[in-house]
Amino acid sequence: MIEVARADSPLVLGLPHTGTDLPDGIAGRLNDTGRALADTDWHIHDLYAGLVPATTVRTTVHRYVIDVNRDPEGVSLYPGQNTTTLCPLTDFDGNPIWRAGQEPDAAEIAHRRDTWHAPYHAALTAEMERVRAIHGFAVLYDCHSIRSHIPFLFQGTLPDFNIGTNEGTTCAAEIECGVLKMCSNAEGYTHILNGRFKGGWTTRHYGRPAEGQHAIQMELAQSSYMTEAAPWAYLPDRADRLRAPLTQILTLLTEWRPA
Repeated sequence: MIEVARADSPLVLGLPHTGTDLPDGIAGRLNDTGRALADTDWHIHDLYAGLVPATTVRTTVHRYVIDVNRDPEGVSLYPGQNTTTLCPLTDFDGNPIWRAGQEPDAAEIAHRRDTWHAPYHAALTAEMERVRAIHGFAVLYDCHSIRSHIPFLFQGTLPDFNIGTNEGTTCAAEIECGVLKMCSNAEGYTHILNGRFKGGWTTRHYGRPAEGQHAIQMELAQSSYMTEAAPWAYLPDRADRLRAPLTQILTLLTEWRPA
């Protein structure tokens, strides 16, 4: 359920949305829309694989079971905007994903939170504490991707690089500025800082710079490395090109040290 690969650098990669596993008793309750798993962060663990020495923490459970990047108490990350919940009832297009009458109730949501949400964050917390014990600080880079055009969630076309630091509160200014500069210098790509995606619950929860714990989210437009429709094909040429600026970003984060 939780996959951890350890490294000794100060960088930890969070992979909360690449899993496609549906536990017994849940898959059959999803409707056809839900079983398509369209809102997966497809291939992200492959895209980042081997770029730099970094610890990775990944859950294999799909976000439709429970979204480990949502507040465990169900508080909205973006009040007043369309978004999905801790245990989503719709996909990113606003379409129901559960068969009628099969939606999780409050008791089941609490069970899923204890069974899948809490263990992921226990593992992530443990790795952040481990590398912070080695270096005196830790940097969490939360890895995400999403289709570039989803009218239910945002207008227009999403930039390629969407950097989230919750308005500069989750990491040192040098980290934010350095990542922004790398994205600005990536020829042929677009970027934005704290646009539609300012950092999910993970980034906001772990980002405590005053305690030596820094967090930054990267939401990639899926058009930058794959097809944005089923069968969600990974495009090696496009992905290899993207891996170059991603390597520069992650290298910056592994080499950065607090002043």
